[in-house]
Amino acid sequence: MATLLAIGTAKGLFLATSTDDRRSWEISGPHFPMTGVYAVAVDTRRSTPRLLAGMTSSHFGPSVATSDDLGASWDEPDQAPVAFPADTGVSLGRVWQLMPAGPDEPDVVWAGTEPSALFKSTDGGRSFELVRSLWDHPHRPQWEAGFGGQAVHTVLPHPRDPARLLVAMSTGGVYRSEDAGATWAPGNTGIRAYFMPDEWPEFGQCVHKVARDAGNPERLYAQNHHGVYRSDDDGRTWSSIADGLPSDFGFPMVAHPGRGGMVWTFPLVADGERFPTDHRCRVFRSADAGGKWEPLSVGLPEGPFYPAVLRDAMCADDASPGGVYFGTRSGSVFASRDEGDSWSVVAAHLPDVLCVRAAAV
Repeated sequence: MATLLAIGTAKGLFLATSTDDRRSWEISGPHFPMTGVYAVAVDTRRSTPRLLAGMTSSHFGPSVATSDDLGASWDEPDQAPVAFPADTGVSLGRVWQLMPAGPDEPDVVWAGTEPSALFKSTDGGRSFELVRSLWDHPHRPQWEAGFGGQAVHTVLPHPRDPARLLVAMSTGGVYRSEDAGATWAPGNTGIRAYFMPDEWPEFGQCVHKVARDAGNPERLYAQNHHGVYRSDDDGRTWSSIADGLPSDFGFPMVAHPGRGGMVWTFPLVADGERFPTDHRCRVFRSADAGGKWEPLSVGLPEGPFYPAVLRDAMCADDASPGGVYFGTRSGSVFASRDEGDSWSVVAAHLPDVLCVRAAAV
């Protein structure tokens, strides 16, 4: 069995494949050259994995394409698969997140977009419909744009209960549904918004990324705009787990797909100084749900290091031991086949890396 690493960049999608247990990689691409690929998913629920890519062309606009042959060919509908209804008065900026639902809903794929909205597909990602309940939420007029735009960037289906769904946005924060998306409630208690007059609001936080624990699906991890948090009640309340990190600012938050309590992040100095802490290339890992953190840098570049890692530019696979991957804004991609203990280079000199996803295929 091979491992596929999909790498979305500012100028197209690259596909890296390893057939020797992630020791070496062959790279193809760019697919969709000169488009920004902000979202990618590898849907392994079907016998033949389906790739989904959310790309944005400066000429043709945003779209979603699918491939059922691991990128050898792509299907892009003639009509935009993700589009706002005319009565909303807005147009799609880009797709920020593509997330297959759980095994009980094999044809459902969720899409988070800019402006902040949620779309649902019931045909495997070929077409999508706006989730009106979130769009019509009374809080929506007060959701603001973060530095990267106003977007739903995280969609987390509950693995055991298809009726439960969580989204996160910048800005706006975390919202939860327990009735398959019919209604939504904010889930931000305990998350600080230092930039607001009320630093502990019901909503309005700039949550950068949320990940779900593999062992305990009620446990979530969040990287905030200054703040690292854990929730043990499916996002209702949050507590800080930033102690032991060199900074509480950053973008990615990745949970091990098969091992509960293990999580990775890539801290940056601050919102006004978006360089790696101490100008060093280091991933930080916790094996006890954020109780303790350790830096990981064996095999990563030494000396001064300045590129950042974006919110979806880090991921993990479900192999044993787990693989961890991240790409930088300078176009380098690194991989670990031992849960971060050591690293090697997958690719260098790519365009700005926007997202990565890995899976066994």
